[in-house]
This record gives sequence, structure tokens and C-alpha cells, in this order.
Amino acid sequence: MKKIIEFDQKCQSCEGTGLYSGMGERNNAAVVCSSCQGTGISHFKHTYEEPEPRSRKKGIITVHKTNPGIGVNADRKQFGGMSYEDWLAGEPFPPKSENRNYTCPAWWYQSADYKKKPNWKECGCGSFSNCLSFKIKNKCWERWDKENG
Repeated sequence: MKKIIEFDQKCQSCEGTGLYSGMGERNNAAVVCSSCQGTGISHFKHTYEEPEPRSRKKGIITVHKTNPGIGVNADRKQFGGMSYEDWLAGEPFPPKSENRNYTCPAWWYQSADYKKKPNWKECGCGSFSNCLSFKIKNKCWERWDKENG
């Protein structure tokens, strides 16, 4: 169902004065504010639809918590994620559902949940894939699992 919020407010462009003075208006000159046509009042109108429970998205099999900037597909063994059905049911992402084959914990959690991003001294080198530990990222995931049980 569509709803409308509508009200008058002080014009933000001219701060309610009806006049505008910018870089082109000099020596105490002003022009009539084009946002409110000089009234000092602007009208706000927003049309929206009331929220409803999620509707289904056709063809979806897998849901990923985030995409860290690589191509992903529905193969959970390769890219992680969880089933669409579990996601629709409100289940949390299961342990080890991160994209562990192609990202390290720092790369993943930079997008998925920044508060969980590890700040290990071994991390670094600008881009994640250039990190000296990236080639052995499975060890980083083992450490992540141990520290975040």
C-alpha cells in the first residue's frame, strides 16, 4: 500500500529568507531563491510503500553475506554462503560460510562485518592478494576459527 508524507518546511536553500546570495551576487545583492520562488517555504513530498515481509526472488539458490569484489556463483563449496531457503527462514550464516577459497579473514570481514576484521601484524602489503600470508590463507582461516570459536 502506497503512503505519502507531505509537509511544508523552512527552505533549506535560502534558510527561509526567500533570497539567495551566492558567488555571483556581490556587494550586498541577492536573487529570489529558485528553490522556493521567494516564499522561504519549501514543500516536501515523499511517496513510499509500506514494508511487507520479504518476497521471493526467482532463481536464487545461494545467499552470500557480502561480495568482496570477485565473481561469485551458487556453488557453496567453492564460494561459501548459505541456502536461500535457510536465509528466508531467518537462519544466521553458518560457521565457515565465508568465501574462504578466494579471500582471507581480513579481506572477507572488511566487507562482511568490519568490527570482526582481524588486525594481525602479518596482514598488510596494500592489497590483500599481495599479502605474504595470502598464499597460505587457509592458515589464516585456521587462526580465525581458533580466535573466534
